[in-house]
Amino acid sequence: MLNVYATNWCPHCKKTVDFLNEKKIKYNYIDMDGTIDQEILKKVIDVNGGDDWVVPTLEFRGKWRKGQFFNAAHLFNDLKEMGVIN
Repeated sequence: MLNVYATNWCPHCKKTVDFLNEKKIKYNYIDMDGTIDQEILKKVIDVNGGDDWVVPTLEFRGKWRKGQFFNAAHLFNDLKEMGVIN
């Protein structure tokens, strides 16, 4: 299942989640402001360049998408490339 590392205060996270809901894509929402496993936190930081965590960061079966501004077309293409959608 797709993992979405996000926060509820991030407008790009909200748009990403709305997009996933609209497309009926199932996902696990991991709140980066909540209690989070330190290994997961380290991985999200590493994926985003090693300085800090950036949201929304996505992971599906070991394939990662760095946190970035919401763009529906880019997100759709990235989800296809990751194997989330056909």
